Amino acid sequence: MASTDHSALQKTIPLPGDGLDASRMPGHWLLARLGKRVLRPGGVELTRWMLDALGVDPEDRVVELAAGLGATARLTLVRRPAAYTAVDRDATAVAALSALAAPGPTQVRAVRSDAADTRLPDGDATVVYGEAMLTMQPEPAKRRIVREALRLLDGSTGRYAIHELCLLPDDLDPALAERITHDLHEAIHVGARPLTPTAWSELLATEGFTVTAIKTAPMALLEPRRLIADEGVVPALRIAGRALRNPAALRRVLHMRSVFHRHRDHLGAISLLAVPTPSQP
Repeated sequence: MASTDHSALQKTIPLPGDGLDASRMPGHWLLARLGKRVLRPGGVELTRWMLDALGVDPEDRVVELAAGLGATARLTLVRRPAAYTAVDRDATAVAALSALAAPGPTQVRAVRSDAADTRLPDGDATVVYGEAMLTMQPEPAKRRIVREALRLLDGSTGRYAIHELCLLPDDLDPALAERITHDLHEAIHVGARPLTPTAWSELLATEGFTVTAIKTAPMALLEPRRLIADEGVVPALRIAGRALRNPAALRRVLHMRSVFHRHRDHLGAISLLAVPTPSQP
C-alpha cells in the first residue's frame, strides 16, 4: 500500500462527522475536518515522550487503541516495530488507518473494534498505548479498557502507556472539578471526564499495572504556539483559514479555546508508562 498524508485522506476518505453540522459534531471531529492532525492534549511533544518511554523497537508488537486518523501511528511506524495494529470503532478512521504503509518490514493492520473488547488474542502485544480516549469514558469503561490492555500484553515484556487530560492539582476542589467537566462537555460535545495525576495512577494500579514514569504538560491544544509546533506553520495557517471561512466552525473553535484558557490553571495533559504488576506467589 502506498503511504498517504492527511490532506490526501481528506480528499479520498470521508472523515468522521460527515453529514453533521459544525455546531453539533464532537470537537475532535470538527478539528479533524479543519485539517488538524494532532488531537492529543499534550501535543506531539508529549506523544514523542510517551513513545520514547515505551522504547518501541524492531522486536515489538504494538497495539494502538482508538488510533484515530493515524498521527501517532506514523511516529510509531518510523520506529519499525515487528507489527503494528490500529484499533478503532469508527469505520472512517479504520479506512484511513488501512491506507498506512510502514517504511520497513512492519506488519500493519487496522481493525474495527472497541477498545474495551478488541477481540485480539491474549498476549498479542508487547506494547499497548492509547491517547485522548480514556478521558472520554465513564469510570467503568475506563477500567474495562485498562483491563483489555493488560489482557493484550505479553506479561514478560509488556508495556502500557496513556496520554490523557488531567485535572490539577491532586487536591482540586470537587465542585470546581465538576464545573470544569461541565464546561468541557458543553464546549466539545463529548463527555470528558479527566482525572488528577494521582487518580490516573491509582486507576492503572487497581487494574493490575505498576506505573514506572509520569510526565505532565500544559493543555494548550488550540494555542497558536502549540498549533504551529504540532502541525507546522503552513498547515496551521490552512486550519485557521478553513475556520475563518466557516462561521459555525469558527464559533466552536473559539468556544473550545476559551474554555481551555479559562481553566488553564487546572487542566493539563499527562502521560503515564506502566508495566503489568508481577503476580504474587
